[in-house]
Amino acid sequence: MSDPANILPDLDEQGALPYRLACLCDLRDAQGRLLLLHRLKSPNKGLCSPIGGKLEMDSGESPAQCAQREIREEAGIDVPIERLHLMGVISEASFENAGHWLLFYYRVLGPVEVKPGPMDEGRLGWHHPDELDDLPVPETDRQIIWPLVRRHETSGPGGSPGFFALHIDCAGGELTWHIEQESPIKT
Repeated sequence: MSDPANILPDLDEQGALPYRLACLCDLRDAQGRLLLLHRLKSPNKGLCSPIGGKLEMDSGESPAQCAQREIREEAGIDVPIERLHLMGVISEASFENAGHWLLFYYRVLGPVEVKPGPMDEGRLGWHHPDELDDLPVPETDRQIIWPLVRRHETSGPGGSPGFFALHIDCAGGELTWHIEQESPIKT
């Protein structure tokens, strides 16, 4: 991804911004705390976000396989694909004026144990969900994604997580978004 300080977009040969595919992984411990990465690298350098990363498209990796690999690489634990619940699909147009993102948001079902501390991408730490408003997080997360995650945490059958599909337009410096699908529908 381009350096956010660079105002020139990362255009492809046809002059279009590239589309990138990635996953975000929502891991919780037995106390319900979230595992967040205080990032040392772009994108979102200096901010806290769930662990995750880009799909290895050359190998044909699926989004769930990507989530499983990223959890192993960044958190150091193996989580079976059966414990990964696709909770959201998020498209971000013109993120940091450098590209478009399609993000698959996975919630790991059941608690996990991960030791907090430094790693290649930054520093892992456990945070109570009530602390999110006071943490340095991306504005898209603060304004849009975390409220939707909270809204769908236990809205599915039997108290399982629900699902949302969301489009965020980051162009022009002002965020606009709309929910394209959610299940169950919240009134």
